[in-house]
Amino acid sequence: MKFKTSIASATPTLVYFNAPWCAPCKIMKPIFEQVALELGNAVHFISIDVEMKKKIARRYNVKSVPTFILFKNGESIWRQLGVLQKDDIKHAIANYI
Repeated sequence: MKFKTSIASATPTLVYFNAPWCAPCKIMKPIFEQVALELGNAVHFISIDVEMKKKIARRYNVKSVPTFILFKNGESIWRQLGVLQKDDIKHAIANYI
């Protein structure tokens, strides 16, 4: 699913902004993937490499990585920076499913 279409959807979309040189991002990648597996189709999951998609990162004011932004109906409804535990991500998302 395309980024714009996904974030505009009524289904929540968790966007994970990361970079290949980012050590905390390497920690978060398997956690992000596990949350995606566990929540399945209830949420869309998109990973954005800020080096490859600089315009998108700028548009959403991503100044550090990892950054997570949850969108629903085109609106940013939750945002968190840094390394998170799997249960923290799932709890934040659960409020919007």
